[in-house]
Amino acid sequence: MNSDSDLQIAGDILEVPHLLQAPREHPATVAEFVGLARSVAADRAQWEHLVRYDATTRWYHRLRTGPGYEVWLLSWVPGQGSGLHDHGPSSGVLTVLDGELTERTERGNRVLGAGAQRVFAPGYVHEVVNDALEPAVSLHVYFPGLTEMPMRSPSRLLPAGEPVLACTARDTYDEVDAVTA
Repeated sequence: MNSDSDLQIAGDILEVPHLLQAPREHPATVAEFVGLARSVAADRAQWEHLVRYDATTRWYHRLRTGPGYEVWLLSWVPGQGSGLHDHGPSSGVLTVLDGELTERTERGNRVLGAGAQRVFAPGYVHEVVNDALEPAVSLHVYFPGLTEMPMRSPSRLLPAGEPVLACTARDTYDEVDAVTA
């Protein structure tokens, strides 16, 4: 008579290729896009030499593309901002690599330190600004790839003086703030 306890596997289960799920070449889930951002952030040699700072306009560089996604590197000198916008049909992961950025939304302001990540859905309206005295660098993963960035009226933001939430630097990227439209 067979029972579950009678079942034994002989040999190394990892040697049976048809039982293993093949690793994906490209991310396909929100968690995998967050993981992609974390791995790029951790590999400074991949992006640090590319960063440029421009006092007249925000600098950006498309770092990577894949099926259905793009990875962008942006620099922010003090005082530079994105303007209030959304990302059309794209979701995204914002990761602060160096420095500090302030995210402004109709729900309030949030200071994002190096290591902080935000995940957002299509239609999420925000403004990102470098309110600090030092330059900042951020990484943006968009899925699907960014096709539009409609600008919005600033009247959707809370007035100045509203509470500011702080996201401190992390030694590891263990937590991600997820936000919806």
